[in-house]
Amino acid sequence: MRLMIAGGGGFRVPLVYRALASPAFAGTVSELVLFDVDPARLSAITAVLKSMPDADNGALRPTVRTTSSLPEALSGAQMVFAAIRPGGTAGRVADERVAQDLGLLGQETTGAGGISYALRTIPEMLSLARQMQEHCPDAWLINFTNPAGMVTEALLPVLGPRVIGICDSAGGLVHRAARAAGITLQEGNLDGVGYYGLNHLGWLYRLESGGRDVLPELLSDANALASFEEGRLFPQPFLAGLGALPNEYLFYYYQRESATAAMRAMAQTRGQSIHDQQSGLYPRLAAAGTDAYRLWDEARRSREEGYLAEARTHGEQRDEDDLAGGGYERVALAVMRALAGGPPEAGQAQLILNTRNSLPPGPEGTGPAAPEPAIPGLPADAVVEVPCTITPDGAVPLPQSAPPEEQLALLRRVKEVEQLTVQAAASGDRTAAVEAFSRHPLVDSAELGAALLAGYESEFPALQRLWRRGPDGQQS
Repeated sequence: MRLMIAGGGGFRVPLVYRALASPAFAGTVSELVLFDVDPARLSAITAVLKSMPDADNGALRPTVRTTSSLPEALSGAQMVFAAIRPGGTAGRVADERVAQDLGLLGQETTGAGGISYALRTIPEMLSLARQMQEHCPDAWLINFTNPAGMVTEALLPVLGPRVIGICDSAGGLVHRAARAAGITLQEGNLDGVGYYGLNHLGWLYRLESGGRDVLPELLSDANALASFEEGRLFPQPFLAGLGALPNEYLFYYYQRESATAAMRAMAQTRGQSIHDQQSGLYPRLAAAGTDAYRLWDEARRSREEGYLAEARTHGEQRDEDDLAGGGYERVALAVMRALAGGPPEAGQAQLILNTRNSLPPGPEGTGPAAPEPAIPGLPADAVVEVPCTITPDGAVPLPQSAPPEEQLALLRRVKEVEQLTVQAAASGDRTAAVEAFSRHPLVDSAELGAALLAGYESEFPALQRLWRRGPDGQQS
């Protein structure tokens, strides 16, 4: 199989390359094509791949080809991974800073920063999807690009079911909770796991072992909760009352004021830290020769340890258990393997993914007239994040329980914001963009919504061109 990565100079690409030689995925990909608009980043990542130690199991990794021509990269691809960041890490810094300067939460994918990120990313991803239609119409797109839920929803009108969004956050939560509860989950099987939400906004509400839900016991055990990151983010009595384990990004909703204050007190934002690290790292990698992989791996570990640092106010460090749970690369490759058919025992898998909220119809003549939603209470055509079964035909969401009213209200509000953002980015609708900022529950102000968009337009002039283009090429 030929796998193409859009954003091939990205920091996480070596994780994919390394995983391709693991026993689970060895031999799945024969050629890896790396596409990036920045040749210098491609050179740096190529140096890392060349210096990577041989796999312990002796498996051969795929051949690697790099290019800055998108048509060339897409030609013949059967699978496309997309992990792009228009504006680079400097753009992330601006996403965070504009919100913080207005006294709001400054975070990459949550709140105002996530809307800004989506507004400049969706047009680029739509361009990629249209070129896929031209150069590799039968290929699947596995989308890493954040904000993953919004980007995936924007691509559905172009690619239909051939686009699947992934994130390792929800799957990591499930595996860490299972380990804390003392149970073992079979790889690729989520029977007995209940999880509903949107990307970076979801809850684990059921965790069965032997037909018995062990989640209530875990939520009542302060020591067990303290053994993993999500359990430490929230007070134990709060979790017990909630009856669910929130995704780590709900820290920004449930503890909004403390999160905002902690971010403002930090010497650097998360984006600034990563920008400084990568600005110095990439030139060093390109010139490091056989030492490139070691330098990259040290930077990777430092970057992962700094994740959600604003929630660790007493200097705690993430441990190996916090870092476990699969990772983007293994989630993406598991999806790829199942889509490709794989060996009989790996021909399908169950994973938490971003896909349309529509259950498959029943046998002909027995199903409902309209699609039933996997998450009751949310639109069936919206993209949600739920456990899915992956087969060569695509991702099929598994039915979930109806969320309690408070959770459902938050999901509906954020989904409304996501759909306004997609409308703004896909059709050049500035009014929808202002409404998206204003309606977000972490903003909730028409005045702030207008100020946010003005701030982001100043940082990203391309937004002004997006509005001028409009849905029909006329002034918006």
